[in-house]
Amino acid sequence: MPLDRAIQLRLLRHARDAINEYLKGADADATKATWPDDLPQCGAFVTLHNGEHLRGCIGVFLTDESLPDTIARMAVAAARDPRFRSNPVSADELASIRIDISLLSPLEPIDDPMDFELGRHGIYVKQGRHVGCFLPEVATEAGWDKKTFLAECCSHKAGLGQEAWHEPGTEVFRFTVEKLRE
Repeated sequence: MPLDRAIQLRLLRHARDAINEYLKGADADATKATWPDDLPQCGAFVTLHNGEHLRGCIGVFLTDESLPDTIARMAVAAARDPRFRSNPVSADELASIRIDISLLSPLEPIDDPMDFELGRHGIYVKQGRHVGCFLPEVATEAGWDKKTFLAECCSHKAGLGQEAWHEPGTEVFRFTVEKLRE
């Protein structure tokens, strides 16, 4: 069931506040708010953009935390995304940052790696200790077909060969998201 828009806006503000507190060196626990008891407990990704430029994207599939705590933690992690270590998000830049939150459905194993819908499903690929995932919009934004989506996830996210998605021992999962956008 989709979240009420007022709750979505509160969660987006909560993510922004967590990043702001982190960038200012404040204790993120200083502003504990009360939240409805019926919020889902689910995985979440927080994505940061400045204009069309990605500035961070970090998430978790499984968590024991409340949804607001998960979002705050992922928001701060996205602001520290290791891909941007040499140019991290700054306090001055925060006003220009757009925050997207992806609330994740549980991972669903699929026997046929092609059994997903582009733009609707994200993918999670696992082979031994190698794992990688892409949110659903990655394929559509890049203009990829299903095979390219899988190959790019294997090679650029999981550190595997591009054809690993159809090798024995590789597991492919799909998931959906509820997208919250500023």
